[in-house]
Amino acid sequence: MRIDIVTLFPEIFPGPLGESIIGRAAARNLVRISAVDLRNYTDDARGTVDDKPYGGGPGMLMKVEPLVKAVEDLRKPGSMVILTSPRGERFSQKAARELAKKEHLIMIAGHYEGVDERAIELAVDREYSLGDFVLTSGNLAAMVMADAVVRLLPGVLGSDESSVDESHSSGLLEYPQYTRPPEFRGRMVPEVLLSGDHGRVDAWRQAQSERLTRERRPDLWEHYLKTMEAGSK
Repeated sequence: MRIDIVTLFPEIFPGPLGESIIGRAAARNLVRISAVDLRNYTDDARGTVDDKPYGGGPGMLMKVEPLVKAVEDLRKPGSMVILTSPRGERFSQKAARELAKKEHLIMIAGHYEGVDERAIELAVDREYSLGDFVLTSGNLAAMVMADAVVRLLPGVLGSDESSVDESHSSGLLEYPQYTRPPEFRGRMVPEVLLSGDHGRVDAWRQAQSERLTRERRPDLWEHYLKTMEAGSK
């Protein structure tokens, strides 16, 4: 997979994307992540990428011309262009799985007060938001999304099953996990996990996932119940 991140701050990349699992994936050529300086697509000596919004209002907007030029230069057949935006749809594990099937992603790290709408209409396929909050720029959001996508690529994790049996993959939060020692300061590992009975272990994990989801994320729990109900019909 190739990921091009269009940004005003290419110097902050690769950042965390150059370390640990994602960094090793890049070293093994499972993914290629590049930071693309948007100012390279401007026509003036100052490299102007923003301007005041028509109709007035606070702040500046990212200009249409350099964004469209950058995407047109980078895009190839099968590319998907993503804009990080507070108004975008909520990024999710499902979205990450869908994006992991693509060969080429172009991520535009939003900045300032927003983007000229014409750039979105002409060059963007999907807008994504990390949540109901606003960041100073979309660079961190692009890093987070890239990380979530790359770890799902075949061969990136030590075991491809690791990306299946975790929070949000099944619609539920992940169950509690334990490792040695079996006792620490009076707190014991649940007996069922030491039993060697895989059937009991699976049932315990399912029950714990359901309990945690019901208690901590009632929105996910309600969606899970609806999904289960629909699947039983």
